[in-house]
Amino acid sequence: MSEDPCDLGLEEAAAALRAGRLTSAALVQAHLDRIAERDPQVGAFVHVAGDAALAAAQDADRRLADGEDLGPLHGIPFAVKDLIDVAGWPVRGGSALFRDRVATHTAPAVQRLVEGGAIPLGLVASYELGTVGPDEESLYRQPVNPWNPNRITGGSSSGSAAAVAAGMVRLALGTDTGGSVRSPASYCGVVGWKPTAGMVPTDGILPLSPSLDHVGLIARTAADARLAFPAMTGQGGEPPSLTGLTLAYGRSWAVDEAAHPGLLPLLDAAASSLSLTGAAITIVDLPDYAEIETAASDLLLAEAFASYGHAAETGVGPMARASILSGAEIGSGRTDAARARIDTLRAQIEAAIGPHGALILPTTLAPAPAFADFRPGVPVWTPMRTIPFNLTGQPALSVPMGFADGLPLGLQIVGRLGADPLILAIAAAFEAATDHGAISPAYA
Repeated sequence: MSEDPCDLGLEEAAAALRAGRLTSAALVQAHLDRIAERDPQVGAFVHVAGDAALAAAQDADRRLADGEDLGPLHGIPFAVKDLIDVAGWPVRGGSALFRDRVATHTAPAVQRLVEGGAIPLGLVASYELGTVGPDEESLYRQPVNPWNPNRITGGSSSGSAAAVAAGMVRLALGTDTGGSVRSPASYCGVVGWKPTAGMVPTDGILPLSPSLDHVGLIARTAADARLAFPAMTGQGGEPPSLTGLTLAYGRSWAVDEAAHPGLLPLLDAAASSLSLTGAAITIVDLPDYAEIETAASDLLLAEAFASYGHAAETGVGPMARASILSGAEIGSGRTDAARARIDTLRAQIEAAIGPHGALILPTTLAPAPAFADFRPGVPVWTPMRTIPFNLTGQPALSVPMGFADGLPLGLQIVGRLGADPLILAIAAAFEAATDHGAISPAYA
């Protein structure tokens, strides 16, 4: 067993708790100590509920001692993105618009984990209102990428990815409207899972685009994410078999002038690694990416304007303002056209997966950009391949697949609607066959 409880995989920590080699109180205290040590460098946490977490941990220990086991996450700490309500916590969405807001209810996504015995440690940073960043005029400091403090984490689940990558917590809830769980996971070298639409309730989150919003999870490893799946979704069952698995390879979505030159070699190597686990790989045609991105972006921006346009002129920072107000230019004709295409696009993706178990493709086309690439108040487009699956609702997951220029890149695994257990299993198999998920940023 690792000397530091923070570095235990969740299965290992769970076994230690049940064997009496570790207490939840000690595990939570170790994480609080790790936060105190590392977060001054990283800037992921914006609220730490240490006393409440320790009290919950002591209760978790008492329950286990009395033979009451709430599930695999019993006694395990996690973090919550500052867009997701926890009663009594200052959930502000990174925005001065909600500077004095205190949540009055707990979101179902959080409540499910708590009912499964998990312990919320605190809130981690979000780009403002789940839009874009990093913005120097944010309500709080913008987290840095644990692999290189001069690089961004990606957004908007910036704090979730940074906290997990820096080893301050192994699980963090995030939200994903256009890739906001998966792109930071790719940039920070961790796992980001966007569930099938509707599998995890979005009640109790500050909305951005209700048609595209998802609550997801960032985890240190795919194995950690799999352990959280039953509590997150309320679903159980036997893990799916990977025997006879075939995978569709959407290689064409990686061929783009914005792609880093190291991307395609990493993708091909990932496909090769999966083939060595026994999966058959077939290159497939995918719909035109730009067309899907345009439709999804129209819907996202129009709905973001509907959510916050009334306050954007004076109540939010310059980056979020520019993003939100751009939605005013999108008329009902374009949003109606986008909605009308959802069923067709969903069917096209399902057809591309076809007889295969899942689809593999890149998460982002390049590693995390530098803070220096961003000018105050001017959003920078970062090339991703994530938003189609917010529009269509299929589950999608990013898992580390290697490094370019010393920075992580992610492999995206997409399943049919409801096939979340399968994509988690594929990610875990890929993780076990490679060493990418075992590599962490160095801390003194």
